[in-house]
Amino acid sequence: MSFATYSCTSIKGNQENESTNIAGKFKASNDVVPEQLTYAGFLKNVWNFEKSPKQWIYEGDEPSVIDFYADWCGPCKRVVPIMDEMAKKYEGKVKFYKVNVDKESKLASVFAIRSIPAVLFIPQKGKPMMQVGLLPHDTYVRIIDEQLLHKKPQTKKQ
Repeated sequence: MSFATYSCTSIKGNQENESTNIAGKFKASNDVVPEQLTYAGFLKNVWNFEKSPKQWIYEGDEPSVIDFYADWCGPCKRVVPIMDEMAKKYEGKVKFYKVNVDKESKLASVFAIRSIPAVLFIPQKGKPMMQVGLLPHDTYVRIIDEQLLHKKPQTKKQ
């Protein structure tokens, strides 16, 4: 299987002059959407790397997905509706977050993020996995189902 990935490679720079923030662009008032994650929120809800810098200790109570993005990044804008849909689909099973790399550059540096979008998939137990670039919708679903929820892959009928 092959597919193209699209990403933005400059974390600071190449910003478009855009007045709207993509993080809230598609949100309706009562929709379930990924939660904006700050540095302090990351330490509390995901991994307190200040307390345990050499050991991954997941702080969450369910698997999670973190979308590292920037408002000026075109491929990041295409990930927003996918993550919004996933947040609804997996509500109560997987927690969805988003991190603006321009506002939370220290978090981006912890994961050595040089290209966005970058999506971190965190299982309840085990090590997190990072995928960089815009991936097809079905790939996000497959990763969540197989790696986070441990569902067996569906075989296609011939």
